[in-house]
Amino acid sequence: MPMQAHEIESLLRESFPDATIQVSGDDGRHMAAMVIDESFRGMNRVQQQRAVYAALKGKMDGSDGDLHALALTTKAPE
Repeated sequence: MPMQAHEIESLLRESFPDATIQVSGDDGRHMAAMVIDESFRGMNRVQQQRAVYAALKGKMDGSDGDLHALALTTKAPE
């Protein structure tokens, strides 16, 4: 079942409560998210993206996942 932007944002907000989060996309399967959070400071991009994928709690796992693709932009605040 495709995911809506607000559902993705809610999952991310659980792990990153103080983050700036923007989720876009309208087909529910191919979405984009920007997550800016202090917890990313000192992490490389791969570590940051793994943290975001972990926050999605398996929603992207396998071909039957609720979310097929998520273009990510992650960084620590400036």
